[in-house]
Amino acid sequence: MSAAHTLAAALPVLQPEDAGARLLLFGIRQMGAHGLHDACTAHAFVTAFGKGFQRPLVLLRALMAEMSAASAGPIQIAPWCCARMTGPEATLLEVIAGIRTHPARANMLLADLLGVRDAASIGFTAHALANAFADLALPLDEATP
Repeated sequence: MSAAHTLAAALPVLQPEDAGARLLLFGIRQMGAHGLHDACTAHAFVTAFGKGFQRPLVLLRALMAEMSAASAGPIQIAPWCCARMTGPEATLLEVIAGIRTHPARANMLLADLLGVRDAASIGFTAHALANAFADLALPLDEATP
């Protein structure tokens, strides 16, 4: 298999064009690689949201911690600079973007992503995070991935 095919298999989806989804993806990647209290993520949220940055930042930290505790296995993420997304990253963005309008579908995708039977409790945090982004003028587009 050529290097291009290997890369396409590992990173099958292009990053979204939506600014909110890109910020969320950056936060997921940074926190996944460097921990929940990553300074780069905090700085990006301050820059994007201004004085209201704490709500989405704390909710993303909570979501990442809950997913880490509940997941049956590792969730593959790419480096922050990668222009493409892994399948799990695309699914997570789809879950968060769609949970406000299609909660049952989003909870099913989230449970599948985490490898658990029921992820509704984590879905509540994802819903709150999606609301925080929307309230602070960066709503997540449902056609994100």
